[in-house]
Amino acid sequence: MMAGTVLAIALAADAQTQVPTTQTAVPTQAATPTAVDQTPAAPAPLTWHIGPMQISGFVDLYYSYNANHPSYEGNGQINQLYNFNDKTNQVSLSAAKLTLNHDPNPVGAHLDLIFGRTNELMNGLASADNLKYIEQAFLSLKPPKAKGMELDLGKFVTSAGAEVIESKDNWNYSRSLLFTYAIPYFHLGLRTSMPVSKTETVGVQVVNGWNNVSKSDGGPTVGLTSAYVKPKYTWNVNYYTGWENPGDQQSYRNLIDTTLLLTPTAKFNAYINYDYGQNRDSVTGSGESATGDNLLKHWQGVAFAAHQQLTAKAALAGRFEHYDDPQGFTTGAKQQVNEFTATGEYKWPKGLLGRLEFRRDWSDAEFFTRGNSPLAVKDQCTVTASIVVFFGPNR
Repeated sequence: MMAGTVLAIALAADAQTQVPTTQTAVPTQAATPTAVDQTPAAPAPLTWHIGPMQISGFVDLYYSYNANHPSYEGNGQINQLYNFNDKTNQVSLSAAKLTLNHDPNPVGAHLDLIFGRTNELMNGLASADNLKYIEQAFLSLKPPKAKGMELDLGKFVTSAGAEVIESKDNWNYSRSLLFTYAIPYFHLGLRTSMPVSKTETVGVQVVNGWNNVSKSDGGPTVGLTSAYVKPKYTWNVNYYTGWENPGDQQSYRNLIDTTLLLTPTAKFNAYINYDYGQNRDSVTGSGESATGDNLLKHWQGVAFAAHQQLTAKAALAGRFEHYDDPQGFTTGAKQQVNEFTATGEYKWPKGLLGRLEFRRDWSDAEFFTRGNSPLAVKDQCTVTASIVVFFGPNR
């Protein structure tokens, strides 16, 4: 209801605004000295706004087919090891999102309202209920004499990972195992970024841990970020460490995340993403009510992906990854999992993106549900078709 009201106000305010096309304009012939150029002016940039806030958004729908036909009680019709497109053998709403943004000059603000299955899984934690339906909400400050330094305060998505929450901004439709299990979704707190050279930007974050809006115990998590950008590659490194678990000050969680993005040509890109995490719980309570342990649990994985632009509208992408969860801390089972995904996409000029994807996951443990049987199998194959309708200044 909130998203619909905001969008209605924006459309009413700017009903005369023309929607631009993403197609390349065809040059017109030069007018002769005696002729009058009748070529219409190019469409004005999209300017839907509320006051100083630009508006953009999308709706993401999909249908997924799982060859295992999972329906066992307790699991239901779920693509296991998936997150935001996990409902299977049915049409589902992955996400509907509305964004209001004002770039800092020197003060800015950003708000993302999000609905659907993505919101349920991202904000479904009890600690996040007081910011339900909000993906991000932060204020920004970029002082004119601070040499490019920017400061954000509020709720924002994590800096870790090679992928993002919005499917349209990734190469593949489904998210990787690393995105789903190895890293957090969001933080609440403060983050900074500062260029230290022509090629590198570093940052510091002080936040309330992983996927937390508030905490009843423990302390802050500190994040260190670095982005090294060259014409043919970009190297990102993120490190998070903090008192994530309740109890003594030994109950830390640590994450190292790094991505090497290769951009050899304008049409072909590839990346390598590696994550390593570890978590040590502390024991709280005593006797039968005791929870946690002092064991060090860890997880790690690596992903390789490539993206080839075939035409201005069509592209192909592939991804392979290996994920190791030896104590079952993140996936719920002691296992090593491999995953391969192939995605084809077609992008229409007026904010419409279609994708067709095949994915296979296979484990060394009997993990995946088949039919309504309690007996699990070691692999899972899915086919997913998706449509994303989106609008905004950067389409």
